[in-house]
This record gives sequence, C-alpha cells and structure tokens, in this order.
Amino acid sequence: MSRVITTEPLTPEAFAPYGDVLDAVGAPDRIINQGKCGRYHDRALVNVTPETGGRVGISIFHAELRDFPYTLDLIECHPEGSQTFVPMSADPFLVIVSDGPDVPPRAFVTDGAQAINFHRGTWHGVLTPLSGNGLFAVIDRIGDTPNLEEHWFDTPWIVTSDAS
Repeated sequence: MSRVITTEPLTPEAFAPYGDVLDAVGAPDRIINQGKCGRYHDRALVNVTPETGGRVGISIFHAELRDFPYTLDLIECHPEGSQTFVPMSADPFLVIVSDGPDVPPRAFVTDGAQAINFHRGTWHGVLTPLSGNGLFAVIDRIGDTPNLEEHWFDTPWIVTSDAS
C-alpha cells in the first residue's frame, strides 16, 4: 500500500514554516554597482550551531534528475545547521518538507527561478531536480560533528504532480 501527496507551487507563505524562498520578485531592496544591479538583500537565515564548532560552507551538488510519480521513502534533517539549495540552471526542482517523520509531508515545485533555505532541523526530502543539469550550489554547515538524521518510511509516499 502506498500513500499519495500532490505537489503545490512553492510560495513564501506556504513554505514559511520550513524555511525561506529565495527569489527576485518585486523591486530590489537596494540598487548597487553604480546603479547597474538590484540587490534582494538578506533573504535567508543561514543558521549553524556555534557550540559544535561548525562553519558555513558552500559546496556544489550534482544530482540525478527525477520524474513523476516520485517515490518518497526517505526524509532527513540537519539539526546543527540550515541548508540552502541554489539551482545553477533555470529549471524547477521538487522540494519535500515535513513537520516530522510521523506527519504527512508536503511537496512543492519551484518555478525555475527560486532557491530554498531549509531552517535548521526541518525534515525534508533529498535533492530532487526535475530537469536541467542537476547542479546546485549548497550552503550549509561544515564541521566535525554529525549533522544528518535520516528516517526511512515503512510505507513510502508517492508524489504526483499537480500538472498531471
């Protein structure tokens, strides 16, 4: 037996309990570089626990493309730091979040011009690009102590697209 969830568009309001949506919607907060660049300032809280000695780092992930229906059998969280995914191509990706392993997850699809930042401790699915090159810049905690908890579902969830 499987359980089904349907994707929804990613909006800052719907995603707020889990993290931040990074996009360049509306007027920029500041104009910089001799008036040639709009800065959308301080759009995400990058948060690492200082007591564990970690620091903020930037990595590049190259993830395999996925399709719908998508089988969700694993979620994870990072208790010692937030995690930001910035796509390196203008392509949508699937974002799955949950309030915990025993709470039904929610699934969002980015519009191709959005990045996301998971709050520290947010349960989420793995990086799931839907098209493009699968390259992402990832900003998260780098340190010597573990920063990953995983939960495998006994009964997986099937994620379907709202466009299907």
